[in-house]
Amino acid sequence: MDVKTFLELFFKELEISPDLREYYRVLNNKGRMLWRKAYFEQRLEYVARHLGEAPENIWDAGCGYATTSIFLALNGYVVMGNTLEFYYDQIGRRLDYWSRHGNLDNLKIEYANLFDMPVRTGHYHAIIAQDTLHHLEPVHQAIDIFSISLQEGGRLVVTEENANHPFIALKNFSKRGFNRVTDYYDQRLGKHILFGNENARNLNAWKKIIHDSGLTLPDQEIEYIRFLPPGSFNHENYTRKIAWEQRMAKHAKMLRDYLFFGINFTAVKQS
Repeated sequence: MDVKTFLELFFKELEISPDLREYYRVLNNKGRMLWRKAYFEQRLEYVARHLGEAPENIWDAGCGYATTSIFLALNGYVVMGNTLEFYYDQIGRRLDYWSRHGNLDNLKIEYANLFDMPVRTGHYHAIIAQDTLHHLEPVHQAIDIFSISLQEGGRLVVTEENANHPFIALKNFSKRGFNRVTDYYDQRLGKHILFGNENARNLNAWKKIIHDSGLTLPDQEIEYIRFLPPGSFNHENYTRKIAWEQRMAKHAKMLRDYLFFGINFTAVKQS
């Protein structure tokens, strides 16, 4: 199932699932719908391009509502996802919906803290961390676990906010101030858990953390997305606007580093 077909079915699911619709917000504002869709689509396309051929063992770390996990399982990957989100109990309804459109036998979702899970040395072909790294603490220990868990040549595929963007920096600061790391009590697990509190970083900061864990981050695997403001997209210019943004990201360094909202990158475990 390609990304565009998946998104068509996903939007139909949102229409009948109020909680899911509120979480993703893609359909909440007609004027921003295509703008949000473009961001979501480019991230999913990036993940799909960087995983290699199915079937591979994929770990979707911090999988949330399991949307990417479902997409990959429908495409033949063997996927394990873990989450600590409050809506974990609702994932079963999602699997009922998506099982009508393909085989989900290779998908397993569990409620688990990354640091409590057994480390499976060299088991995974790829690990996905979508809007996840900035929540993991201690982050160096988390990346070390990812590195150990990957096979040689395995990939850590990441999507994150660009902390250099003034709007993102202001938004995050308004939510948590200087308190970048906190802890909370998880009722289901019965324990306190450290939590990165909207602790976004810029690319250079991520590079250092990645390299400290023995992974490499090739420049050609880095992609910046979303520059244009809400309302810029319509049905006629949708594809052209995305292409224009991608050209700007390649050729306008200052815009790319400070005025693009999202960073996608893939780190590789060398021999």
